[in-house]
Amino acid sequence: MKKRMIAALFVVALILITSCGPAAPSPVPATSAPTELTVMTHDSFAVSEAVIQAFEAQNNVKVKFLSAGDTGTALNKAILSKNAPLADVFYGVDNTFLSRALQEDLFEPYTSPMLDKIPVEFQLDSQNRALPVDYGDVCLNYDIAYFENHNLTPPQNLSDLVKPEYRDLLVVQNPATSSPGLAFLLATVSVFGQDGYLTFWQRLKDNNVLVVNDWSSAYNSEFTRYGGTRPIVVSYSSSPPFEMIYAEKPLEKLTTAAITSDGSCFRQIEFVGILKGTPDRALAEKWIDFMLSTVFQEDMPMQMYVFPVNSEAKLSETFQKYLVNPEKPAQLDPEAIAANRDAWIAAWTELVLH
Repeated sequence: MKKRMIAALFVVALILITSCGPAAPSPVPATSAPTELTVMTHDSFAVSEAVIQAFEAQNNVKVKFLSAGDTGTALNKAILSKNAPLADVFYGVDNTFLSRALQEDLFEPYTSPMLDKIPVEFQLDSQNRALPVDYGDVCLNYDIAYFENHNLTPPQNLSDLVKPEYRDLLVVQNPATSSPGLAFLLATVSVFGQDGYLTFWQRLKDNNVLVVNDWSSAYNSEFTRYGGTRPIVVSYSSSPPFEMIYAEKPLEKLTTAAITSDGSCFRQIEFVGILKGTPDRALAEKWIDFMLSTVFQEDMPMQMYVFPVNSEAKLSETFQKYLVNPEKPAQLDPEAIAANRDAWIAAWTELVLH
């Protein structure tokens, strides 16, 4: 997704794998040298070492991770090498790039038995070439104290952002260089349409929206919570509970909030697929089943700041108490994104940055 919460905000916590999932099968006796399985990922991939070791022990395998850049770069590498694949499995293509991956015929279909535990709204490929692993919602966040101190009501939706009372208050990321920035742009296309999103952005520009290159610059430098001047920032629905989890001193209440009204957020879904040409299809299937299991799914929130698609995976108490997911995030067909993404970004750049 594509996009993504960066560890610049949060110090990654080491968590232990507990018995909250189904009992793990007995390890496969290491009667021979381990087989090697290569998994290509984007550079935001992270997983607890204990989780990987559990899979390796169960299957007498050594898992090698090939970090291949951000989502778009990693996908390009997978496409360029598809006649001589660099890996057995590719994880990290999201719904903003999904159609391109499928059009390039990168993946072998695989109907994992774990799909029964995943809600259908996450399953975007009817042929199961790309299977959903996680999701995250890109949403507007605001500094609660700022609005209380200024006796100002926070915006409730995207349309509110162009009102004069919110002039000089919003910071966003450049969609050409930032995953959450692209997600926010797509949300505006979804809400205002291809004929209206540029009009909305012109009004944001007139309201003095600030554009920066990446999420870290927006959140850690420009957001009022961290010394900046902008109390509204494009971030994630999970940012407020993470503020609680990683606060230097325990907090009694939330310091930030996410705006999750209908159409205000864009849901990024990330997928995994078996690359065509793998010499070990059976082991690749086991890896995908493992990624969709509760053991792996429950590890992800504290590692990659994304959320499980497996309906049986449990979140920590802090997430259960404070996480607010949008009931109706903005949606665009992956094929429409693939066909228009570059043109939308180019038109946005011409309008907003010139």
